[in-house]
Amino acid sequence: MSTSEPKAGERITDVRVTEDSLTVDLLDGRTMTVPLAWYPRLLHASDSQRNNFRIMGAGYVINWPELDEHLSSQGLLAGAPAPGAA
Repeated sequence: MSTSEPKAGERITDVRVTEDSLTVDLLDGRTMTVPLAWYPRLLHASDSQRNNFRIMGAGYVINWPELDEHLSSQGLLAGAPAPGAA
């Protein structure tokens, strides 16, 4: 399986986390909202832990250091939930 390089427009510009969803804005104007049920570490985290994230990897990765969770814009665009998620 080959992977492609992320495109400039796929850079993450904003992240919002609620108790049941993750919303990510991209540089090209797209907004994605996915259920937190896809990411059990985020689903079972406290509000404080969910909101303690940083955008890294040149703007293509969201990292939650307290939760050891990393999500990429490419994975989100592919609709890829965490392995074993509901």
